[in-house]
Amino acid sequence: MFLRLADQHRQFVQDLVMNLQALAIVLERRGYLASCYTCGGKMESASFMVSLGEDHLIRFLVSDYGITWTEMRDDRELMKLEGAEAICQLQELANLLKVKTVPASELAAARH
Repeated sequence: MFLRLADQHRQFVQDLVMNLQALAIVLERRGYLASCYTCGGKMESASFMVSLGEDHLIRFLVSDYGITWTEMRDDRELMKLEGAEAICQLQELANLLKVKTVPASELAAARH
């Protein structure tokens, strides 16, 4: 049972990393400063960052050790979420992008 759960967790992390890479590409194409870095070829972890303008930054980290969403403005942490809450916040960001092409200033305003 535990080996099966470990395999499912690895697959979940890999899926999440692939989706973060895709989200970074979409954001870049829409004019945002975005990046997604992975360590190694196994896609076991990633660091995703996007600038929403006006010193407003979102960082999403995923690894076997956990998942975190950190939102900062002017180098100050506004919000930090972990686990499922972090993934839900990431989904909210993705949903805003699906609706329309949103300028960075409007996207930042919609989040608050």
